[in-house]
Amino acid sequence: MSYRDRLQQRLDETGRPLRVGLVGAGQMGRGFAAQLLRMPGITLSAVLDVQHQRAVEALTQAGITPNDAADTAAAVAAIEAGGSVALTGVDELAGLPLDVVVEATGVPEVAVAVAVRALAAGINVATLTVEADVTVGRYLALLAEQSGAIYSICRGDEPVETKILVDYARDLNFEVICAGKGKNNPLDPYATPETLAERAAQKQMNPKMLTSFVDGSKAMIEMASLANTTGLGVSKRGMHGPASTVPTLHETFALAEDGGVIEKAGVVDYCTGPVAPGVFVVIRTDDPYVHHEMTYLQMGDGPYFALYRPYHLASIEAPLTVYEMVLDQRPSLTSEHWTAEVGAQAKRPLRAGERIDGIGGTMVRGLIDPAEDFARDGLVPLGVLAGATLKHDVPVDHTLTYDDVELDESSLIVRMRGIQESMEKDPSQAPSLAELAASISR
Repeated sequence: MSYRDRLQQRLDETGRPLRVGLVGAGQMGRGFAAQLLRMPGITLSAVLDVQHQRAVEALTQAGITPNDAADTAAAVAAIEAGGSVALTGVDELAGLPLDVVVEATGVPEVAVAVAVRALAAGINVATLTVEADVTVGRYLALLAEQSGAIYSICRGDEPVETKILVDYARDLNFEVICAGKGKNNPLDPYATPETLAERAAQKQMNPKMLTSFVDGSKAMIEMASLANTTGLGVSKRGMHGPASTVPTLHETFALAEDGGVIEKAGVVDYCTGPVAPGVFVVIRTDDPYVHHEMTYLQMGDGPYFALYRPYHLASIEAPLTVYEMVLDQRPSLTSEHWTAEVGAQAKRPLRAGERIDGIGGTMVRGLIDPAEDFARDGLVPLGVLAGATLKHDVPVDHTLTYDDVELDESSLIVRMRGIQESMEKDPSQAPSLAELAASISR
C-alpha cells in the first residue's frame, strides 16, 4: 500500500492528521512545506523561524492561515484544535503536541539544539542539515535511542538517495567499488560569498549556501554522510573528483589497476561533468553468467557496471522521511558507522585572533578524510569551527588541527562533539538526553 493510502488509512483510524513542525522557513523549508501538504492525513501544525514573517509566509503559501499564539499554552491549544502557528523561538518546541519535527535551517548549531529538545520531548526528528550529522551523528543516534523517538537525515539529498542504491547493490550481492554523486557546480576551492554574490542573487540563493556548494564543502559533507551510513571508506583525503559522464562512470571509477581512479574497493567519491544532479554506484561482478546477463541488459561491457539515478529532489522528497518514520517506524539515514570525517582547509592566509566564519564563508572550506587519518593527525571538524579563534597564523591551504584554534566552548555542537569523542573511551560518561536538554534550557 502506498504512503498516500496509508496516511489516509491512519487518518480514518485515528481521526487526527499527522502533526508536523518545521524549523527553518528558508528555501528548503518552504519547498518541504509545499510538498508535504499535498498528501492526505497530514498537517503542518507549526513553523518556527527567527524571522516571524518567514514562518507566516511558509504557512500562507501552503494555504494555511496561522493562528495567533501569544505564548506556548496558546500555541498548544491552537494545534490541538486543528490549527497551525507561526513561532520564532525553538525554546517552545518541546512543549508542542507534534509527531515529527523537520529541521531545515542549514545551521549546525541550531540543528543540534532542535534535535536535542525534540528528542527529549519524545518527538521524532528529521533533519536536512547534514553538516550537523557528520559532526555529531553518532551522539545524536545514541540520544534518539535513549528517547525512544526516531532521528534521521531526510530523503531527497544525495547521501540518502545514494545509500538506497548501495543497499540495492548489496542486496543483489554485487561488489560495491565506489558510490557517489555528480557535483552541480564547477569546483572553486577559494570561492567566497563576495565572489559569488551576483550568481547567488541570480539563483535567489543565500551566498554562503552557494559558496559551500562551489568550494566543495557540501560535496565533502554529503559523501562523508554517505560513508558513515553505509560503512564505505574514503577514496583519499579530499577524494579524487574526476570529470566523468554517465556512460563512462564505470570506467572512471574502476580500480586503478583496471584503468580507473580508485585505489581500493568500497569507497565514496564524486565527479564533475554531466552526471549531476544524479547519484551513482559502480559495481563489479566476477560471475561469468551474471556478467553476461548484465551485458545483455545493456548495462555495459563489464565487469564494472554503473547504477545511476539521474536526479535528487532535495526538499521535495524530504516528506518521504516523515512517512517512513511514522508509518514504518524507521529512519531514512543515520550514522551507523564512522568511517569519514570532514575537516577544514584555509582558503587564504589566516591570522592569529581572527574568528572563523564557518561553512560557506571566506576563511575555510571542507575536506573529507578517512576517520582514522583524521584522528591520527589531530584535525578539527569543520562543523565546530564557527566562532573559533585562530591561536596563530596559518598559511593558505593549511588543514586545521585542534592545536590551531580555540573553540567556542559555549557552543552546543562543540560540547556535543567533545562528548562524542569521549564516548570512544568511556560511553558511560556521556550525559543522558535529559541532562543535555536541561543544560540548554537554562
